[in-house]
Amino acid sequence: MSTVIGDLFADATQIREAMEYYAKQEWTDGLPVVPVTESYLAEFLGMTGRDPDEAIFAVPHLNRECTVRLAAINAAMAGCLPEYFPVVLAAWDAIAKEPYPKRGIWQSTTGTAPLLIVNGPVRGRIGLNSKGNVFGSGFRANATIGRAIRLTAINVFDLHPHQLDQATQGTLAKYSACIAENEEESPWAPLHVEYGFAAEESTVTALVVRSCLHIEARHTRVPEQLALDFANTIKRTGALIHETSSALVVLGPEHAQAFAEAGWSKDDVRQAIYDRAVNSRADLVAVGKEAISRHTRWRVPGDHPDAIPDQASQGDTLDLVPALISPSAILLAVAGANNAGVSTVIETFGVRGDTPSSIARVAEPGR
Repeated sequence: MSTVIGDLFADATQIREAMEYYAKQEWTDGLPVVPVTESYLAEFLGMTGRDPDEAIFAVPHLNRECTVRLAAINAAMAGCLPEYFPVVLAAWDAIAKEPYPKRGIWQSTTGTAPLLIVNGPVRGRIGLNSKGNVFGSGFRANATIGRAIRLTAINVFDLHPHQLDQATQGTLAKYSACIAENEEESPWAPLHVEYGFAAEESTVTALVVRSCLHIEARHTRVPEQLALDFANTIKRTGALIHETSSALVVLGPEHAQAFAEAGWSKDDVRQAIYDRAVNSRADLVAVGKEAISRHTRWRVPGDHPDAIPDQASQGDTLDLVPALISPSAILLAVAGANNAGVSTVIETFGVRGDTPSSIARVAEPGR
């Protein structure tokens, strides 16, 4: 027995030394990572039929690309189990469909980060959390799948803070941001079914996100009042920085059910929020955001050298400026516990059109 204990301590010492070596090489996000052996890596690669050398995501301006093998190494380092790896690969497939990471948005001073939304049967198979504390800690699959993306950004694309990552303050999502949709308590079709996938398929939707704001509306079940709460959060002038803003609204089950009980569909919710997410021109003048830059389309004062009129100034209601480009710029998902009137508004880049482009199927293990 003493020999076994001694071996364990020897192994623990070697593991600790490996972890410290990884840290000295700056292969971490600041937290300890799991040392990876070739045999352990083989377990991850055995979960997919894809060539380990296949490039799954590239950032042209950095002249770097991520392969299946590199994604597997970082997933293992992040603490994923091998059975999580098909979800990690689907996440990279979804991210590859997003135009913004390729353009350097993950290096932005605004502190943008990827958010993953997982749908379908894989949620239960690997223990992804879709209910209480869905944005918080406590669930290995959520924490490590999201972390696998961040570690790859650091180790493959060299996005280290103070270097290529130029975030001014950053966001907590830059450690890990992966949730599952609470399909069981949603009154509507889940996200992936809404956008053309079968219920029995599993998918990952990838979004580029910035801030995350809670809506604690426990005082009412009147749908118009709830929609106004969401709209007032979306239209806040501190966040209204671009002419084509968009948002992800993650409804808690209670709020989703309140809308559904009033006979509202997802499209009704989107339309109601869009109609109410409007600022007056005077409010925008007060914060110096009444015009847009001809180069970036970000909001600027009317006397800025690059200023041009926004689209709203050419319409019939010149004094009213929509905060969103269209109702379809609002993505809806249901997540969280059914124990309080709490939802979340997340500022996103580029959720426009009738179908999110950044959604991918999760392949069956070994395929």
